[in-house]
Amino acid sequence: MNQKLLISILLIVASSLLADPAPVTGQWRTIDEKGEEKSVVEIYQQGGKIYGKIISLKEPNEPDGSPKICTKCKGADKDKPIIGLVIIKDLTPDGDEWANGTIMDPNNGTVYKCKMKAVDGGKKLDVRGFVGFSLIGRTQTWLRK
Repeated sequence: MNQKLLISILLIVASSLLADPAPVTGQWRTIDEKGEEKSVVEIYQQGGKIYGKIISLKEPNEPDGSPKICTKCKGADKDKPIIGLVIIKDLTPDGDEWANGTIMDPNNGTVYKCKMKAVDGGKKLDVRGFVGFSLIGRTQTWLRK
């Protein structure tokens, strides 16, 4: 009898360790280090991976009235409008978070490794961009729209 109980407990613990991370899909208000909202990013799942695209900007236009474009981006993203730009790519489940993908900063075109995790019951999203190991980077907390 004790052996069955022990096996049951081990199965419950193992299944919780292998559980999918909390959902991160939806629209998120990006908040910078100064606490200001800069954009809204729509995070979606496609082919088992997580992606995110900018759907609105606090300041969507240049001073001349033209839409902001990603002049510092590289490759296929170069000179594309920032609204509609996919900045989060290829995140996969990793324990209780999404990781192993990238995030691009459209202000400077730099691509960072990325991981994210829903927190506070899914009301907030911790998004970390980093180089090398996750010790060198920054985390922003985005708010569900």
